Amino acid sequence: MIPSTSGFLQKDFKIEEQPTLTYKFDLNLNVVRGYTDQKEAMKQAIYKILLTERYQYIIYSWNYGIETLDLYGEPISYVCPELERRITEALLQDTRITSVTDFVFDIPERHTIHVSFTVHTVFGDIEAEREVNF
Repeated sequence: MIPSTSGFLQKDFKIEEQPTLTYKFDLNLNVVRGYTDQKEAMKQAIYKILLTERYQYIIYSWNYGIETLDLYGEPISYVCPELERRITEALLQDTRITSVTDFVFDIPERHTIHVSFTVHTVFGDIEAEREVNF
């Protein structure tokens, strides 16, 4: 016998804004413990987006993460502006992020770029950074 439905499956759902309450990563202890929300949750989201290589993991949407693997062997004059574009594109996929500005590039050693920038979110500004080998 097939159960009758109450119309629940026919309802149209619409998510108005992305939720921020999430599990808290304790990066010092490498554990997930407790919950975090708003600005601290945004810091985690930015961290995860920038450390996830785009198109490499089937569990993530193709809109999630950043592409860095193809930057290996490219000249610095190509890598810096391309990295700025890719970071901005990756982070703006999250609707809570409004813009990414103030990029500063540093080359601490050969074939490594350290980039720092400001991420403007609906919860306030967040300073972020990423190091990329090229």
